Amino acid sequence: MKKRCEWAGSDPLYIEYHDNEWGTPVRDDHKLFEFLLLESAQAGLSWITILKKRQ
Repeated sequence: MKKRCEWAGSDPLYIEYHDNEWGTPVRDDHKLFEFLLLESAQAGLSWITILKKRQ
């Protein structure tokens, strides 16, 4: 079993985000812009809500 941060919990979307994106350096301008928009759209919403809307 892969080691994960506690915040990843058991939600498959969180696990996917944790394993494939969290802590991974991003150098692609389009991806950086996407994260900038997602972070600003969060504004009080839970991150899982933002990840679900992203799909």
